[in-house]
Amino acid sequence: MRRKNCSLVLIYHSKGLNIPDLVSPQFSDVDLTFTIASAAAFVMRVPCPVLVQTSFGTMFDRPAVFLELTDDQGNKGLGEVWCNFPSCGAEHRARLLETALFPAILDVAFDSPNICFTHLEKQFARLAIQAGEPGPIAQCIAGVDVALWDLVARRANLPLFRLLGGTNATIPTYASGINPANAAQTVARCRAEGHRAFKLKIGFNRAADLENIAQITAVLGPDEAFMVDANQAWSVDEARDMLPQLADFSLGWLEEPIMADRPTEEWLSLALASSVPLAAGENMINALDFAQGISRPALDVIQPDLCKWGGISGVLPIAKDIIAAGKRYCPHYLGGGIGLAASAHLLAAVGGDGLLETDSNDNPLRNQLFAPPVAGGQMKLAEASGLGVADQFTSFLASDIAKGDIK
Repeated sequence: MRRKNCSLVLIYHSKGLNIPDLVSPQFSDVDLTFTIASAAAFVMRVPCPVLVQTSFGTMFDRPAVFLELTDDQGNKGLGEVWCNFPSCGAEHRARLLETALFPAILDVAFDSPNICFTHLEKQFARLAIQAGEPGPIAQCIAGVDVALWDLVARRANLPLFRLLGGTNATIPTYASGINPANAAQTVARCRAEGHRAFKLKIGFNRAADLENIAQITAVLGPDEAFMVDANQAWSVDEARDMLPQLADFSLGWLEEPIMADRPTEEWLSLALASSVPLAAGENMINALDFAQGISRPALDVIQPDLCKWGGISGVLPIAKDIIAAGKRYCPHYLGGGIGLAASAHLLAAVGGDGLLETDSNDNPLRNQLFAPPVAGGQMKLAEASGLGVADQFTSFLASDIAKGDIK
């Protein structure tokens, strides 16, 4: 924990700024102002009983960077910073929080979390360029933003999704992160756990991928969905060669068949050749990326990761734009419990026909913080204030896992 010593209290407000109002009109009188008095970052790491495989690497352990902000009245908020790959980046992001982000918000009065988000994006734009680290800095800003929204919602004694305009606590979800090894067995386990939609990682070996897809789709029920994620594994030509074979199966979407930054023309060429909807978005890291993705006819499913960029303040208006454009907002997530809770609340706030991504692999950094039961492919959020994970986090810090792995 670090504290900024300053005698001057700065105030940032919305006058003259084009800041969207993110709170439901029903709660327009809720106090969103805050002054952060202290901040703490926590790096945690647990081993993977089953290695998590992707086309670009294997996770041998599960890292997480959590943060807790406390205002000058003692109210607290929790956030999470994306740090999956490479896992050694977790410590680096925690140091960025402690040395750059926290000093920028301590003892500063803000009118709302989204005003703070806009201020931080502007303040750190030059440093992101200078350091060549737009990603890690954006991820730290996102984590701060999530914590601020948790703080103001907890202070108002409201579940975050309701503060943001959501009316339905029940959201659809799907089991993700299904490895190629023993894929059919994993789907069977996830089905027994209540899931009705599943996503398999592909892009390793064409024959093995197609065999896994065939085995899984052969036993899908009429109320079940199945998607595949190539994790940017293929070139355009490789993806185009694979599309006819994928067309033989009933797939909900094909995720990131090519690298996310490939030109629009390449994505469009695949969309025109594919009967399977294309999905992407986890690697879009600014508002312009998402604006282009939403307007791009190639994409049917757009998947922001709010711990990777944007937090609540950045992703909420984009999620609404995705739905307004007739596309599916399906939040990407593969981290710890705080970020998953934030993703769930945001999906509940905006509605639509999207699905919440839930990692099928065991992760105590997720399960001990946020693991509502899934029944019939649906998850119901509790009516606890904020993200609803405050008590779980307190217990978690006292657990053997946190004591053994907290840095």
